Amino acid sequence: MKILVIGGTGRIGSKVVQRLRDQGHDVTAAAPQTGVDILTGDGLDAAMQDTNVVVDLSNSPAFDEASATAFFETAGKNIVAAEKRAGVAHHVALSVVGTNTRANGYFRAKDAQEALIRESGIPYTIVHSTQFFDFLPGIIQSATEGNTVRLPSALVQPIAADDVADAVGRAALQTPANASLDIAGPERAPLSELAHRFMERVKDSRDVIADPHALYFGGEVSDATLVPAGQAWQGALDFDRWFAQSDYGRKPSANA
Repeated sequence: MKILVIGGTGRIGSKVVQRLRDQGHDVTAAAPQTGVDILTGDGLDAAMQDTNVVVDLSNSPAFDEASATAFFETAGKNIVAAEKRAGVAHHVALSVVGTNTRANGYFRAKDAQEALIRESGIPYTIVHSTQFFDFLPGIIQSATEGNTVRLPSALVQPIAADDVADAVGRAALQTPANASLDIAGPERAPLSELAHRFMERVKDSRDVIADPHALYFGGEVSDATLVPAGQAWQGALDFDRWFAQSDYGRKPSANA
């Protein structure tokens, strides 16, 4: 099977490409450095020639609503148009659990991307993922004021990048669901509590304050916003196993 992975050189994309190649598939990694620009459309038609499945792992470089919406709508229209010209049979996209709540500007931008996919007429599968463990430092930094980290007490169920890659690779080889599928890590915890656990491990002495009204990237979230509402495929790596194999866990200071 010929598969095009947009964003195939990134954190998740490179893992998906390797997994699919290991299974014997003809996989192309599409990114600006490989000559494919989804914002201008340059290189898309050539990359999609004879392609059966397109996996879209692209992401906006900015999280504010205007920038993210412009990125997803421009890229999405270019990708869909190229897919139709190439006769692509399955579009797989990685999105975020909670987009339907439209709780912040980025979620609203992702919701617009998903609407474009659903309305394209191309068979599709949308993989809704919870937050990646790797995003914890960025989430913590976004909530920092001086020596205080003020975070929502809302529940999260983060997942490891390796588990995300497994789920996306599996979706690419299955029949299009024409629906969204949720994936998550194996354990739930308040975001503030998980951040505190991480900060303790890396010897970060800043104070963590759990505030149910603290904003998550500009929007207020509840216990139901950032976790799957129903059945979800669960990854194997919990926080402890993820941390142990991460760059943070391998640093001597993390285990001192």
